[in-house]
Amino acid sequence: MKFAVPLAEGKLTAHFGHCQEFALINVEGKEIKNKEIHVPPPHEPGVLPRWLDEMGANVIIAGGMGHKAIDLFNQAGIRVITGAPVEEPETLVRNYLSSTLLTGDNACSGGDHHECGH
Repeated sequence: MKFAVPLAEGKLTAHFGHCQEFALINVEGKEIKNKEIHVPPPHEPGVLPRWLDEMGANVIIAGGMGHKAIDLFNQAGIRVITGAPVEEPETLVRNYLSSTLLTGDNACSGGDHHECGH
């Protein structure tokens, strides 16, 4: 499995569409095999779902994400987890794998939609 986590200063950022970089973490069984940091292409609607699909992501762990992006990921067969806390990507993936990842509301479910990459 490959996880993608949007980062700012090495930790998850709620601003999915405007993040500085993504951590792509390969997992075999319950073990993290490697982590790569990639700078995403310039933000345009629909670009990140297509790019992350091409990068081989299976699961996206995010703080918030717009409904359109979630729909595009789901159409590509990619699972989206929203409401994740600001943590290092390895911690988020380990918690997901051990079913201890605590998630709150999708940070994009209200308020200023521009911040969510709409």
